[in-house]
Amino acid sequence: MISAQLRAARAMLSWSQSDLAEKTELSVETIKRLERMKGSLDATKVSTLSAITSAFEKAGVEFTNGDAPGVRLRKK
Repeated sequence: MISAQLRAARAMLSWSQSDLAEKTELSVETIKRLERMKGSLDATKVSTLSAITSAFEKAGVEFTNGDAPGVRLRKK
């Protein structure tokens, strides 16, 4: 995941940073820090990324990777 995907996924769901923090049990400061990072979030703790990915996936977000990383909402 890259920081732009994190920001995009949150925006697609109309979630505030506080909403995401609540759903992941992370602090708002952690969300802010991750969104400010440039590029890949690989240096972030696995448990932190797992909590974020899980919350977004439960809400219907899919992450696309490869040459053009992005996000999209799953078809219902």
